[in-house]
Amino acid sequence: MNKADLVEAIANATDLSKSKTDEVVGAMVATIIKAVAKGDSVQLVGFGTFGSGKRAARTGRNPRTGESIKIAAAKTVKFTAGKAFKEAVNKKR
Repeated sequence: MNKADLVEAIANATDLSKSKTDEVVGAMVATIIKAVAKGDSVQLVGFGTFGSGKRAARTGRNPRTGESIKIAAAKTVKFTAGKAFKEAVNKKR
């Protein structure tokens, strides 16, 4: 499912127009990105939590040449699925 499919499914479930639904989905994604970039976490009960983490600097290897390279430290994005989400995914049919 891509964004257009998601927008269509939400629009059908809520009786909102596709354009309004697209606006809401876009605003939600932008708000989550802004919060996580700032270092906050976003918890949607029953769905999961978006947050950030840190990856330490490390030594890697160039696969083409075999040469050692230094990989800089970086911030990462984490998503932890909520209990209800995990149960829905793992439900036996």
